Amino acid sequence: MNPHGAMLRGFDTARAQDATFLAAAIGSGETAATAVMRASLARIAGRADLGAVRRVDAEMGLAHAEACDRQMGKAPRAQFAGVPLLMKDLGNAAAGLAPVAGSPALLKRMTPPADDSELVRRFRGAGLIPFGLTTTPEFGLALSSEPPTGPVAKNPWNLALTPGGSSGGAAAAVAAGLVAMAHATDAAGSIRVPAACCGLVGLKPTRGATPNGPAFNNHLMGLAGELVLARSVRDVQSVLMLCTGKSQGPSPDPELGANPAGVGLRIGVVDSAPGMTGIGREQVEAIASAADLFERHGHRILRIDADRLAGHAMRSNSIARKVLSVSLAGWLDSFSVQDAEISALASATANEGRRLSAAALFAADRDGVLIAHALWRLFETVDAVITPVLSAAPPAIGAFPTDHEDVATHFARMAALAPYAALANVGGIPALSVPHGSDCNGLPLAIQLAGPMGAEVRLLELAAILERGRPWSYPWSIAGTAA
Repeated sequence: MNPHGAMLRGFDTARAQDATFLAAAIGSGETAATAVMRASLARIAGRADLGAVRRVDAEMGLAHAEACDRQMGKAPRAQFAGVPLLMKDLGNAAAGLAPVAGSPALLKRMTPPADDSELVRRFRGAGLIPFGLTTTPEFGLALSSEPPTGPVAKNPWNLALTPGGSSGGAAAAVAAGLVAMAHATDAAGSIRVPAACCGLVGLKPTRGATPNGPAFNNHLMGLAGELVLARSVRDVQSVLMLCTGKSQGPSPDPELGANPAGVGLRIGVVDSAPGMTGIGREQVEAIASAADLFERHGHRILRIDADRLAGHAMRSNSIARKVLSVSLAGWLDSFSVQDAEISALASATANEGRRLSAAALFAADRDGVLIAHALWRLFETVDAVITPVLSAAPPAIGAFPTDHEDVATHFARMAALAPYAALANVGGIPALSVPHGSDCNGLPLAIQLAGPMGAEVRLLELAAILERGRPWSYPWSIAGTAA
């Protein structure tokens, strides 16, 4: 099969199967929020084989959908009014839905929050209806989503493969049409890797672009960003604009609209990852195809020294490992979780965090600042960068086992799969995974677009060029729409 073949078929934005399309159908009276919610609940029940959803609260979802239907025509309609939303089992929480990060130990200890986080408050203001939690790996520690007591999230394109992690359940749910959109978080690639595995659009926003309060439990020293996984560029851009600004955290609000794409941009290309991993031929071809498309739209393509960027990426992987291990140690200690209650890998990672000195963590933080500065300097010479998201096709279920204590090997496996993922988190820059063709087995291919802080609009406009030039769609309709 052609590596940019037909498995991801034409994405017709006039009749696109995405959240915008679904919201329009609800708003026009073609369907109702309650009918869509019932369809989503039925689809989740019928696709238990995916392992995408850890928990649903049907009563919650239907009550909010019925309230949405009652308000139709009585007040200005929110952009995504009536569209079901699955929350991730990690990160910002919705009232009544306690995220436990795939951990039976936390499930015993957590109580449902009485209030929404600020991000969820904005989701609701956009009309989205949270009603369940998607599958994540234990404590978000893997680029697969296989928590100890299940369910194991599987890739809808091939059930033997992972949908990625840690937002793997969210990606499987959106790709398979259980919902049109799902909440996702990203501290070292956890939005972009599942997006690439499942053929979705996934944006890790600029540091501080979306709120993480009022609790800031997923702050992770500034590494983590949260938003959604979706099927279209327009969905991601709309949700970003509805959720950004006045984040009231430690970072200033970036000016996301200040860097539009325009014409004649300088776009850097990196298609290797020296010192970390080899990049597969089809992934390299996808990058070349995207670069060619941008060039035909009047942008200038420049080669970037891969050794230079890979060096920053390797240091970023090391910094992310330190922050994640210290965070996990603090998390477990705050709940008095014992080693016998968690996997061997989680225990070893937390112990690594406990052993890390304050001086070593301080040095890692300073090194992160130097990497951020280096990226500022890079973006004086280019306006955006194309890199691989994944080095190869999504790996098989079981590729990231947790029944061992070899933390170094585990993190090396993740860096080999997604070599440039953590760089955006440490540097604070926006990075976007965009589908771009299919491999010889019909699996989605993807590229990563990264830019300077606040360049989300620019990246999304570039992604729209790819969406129009080599469009995509899915074999699975979204629940609540016509097949």
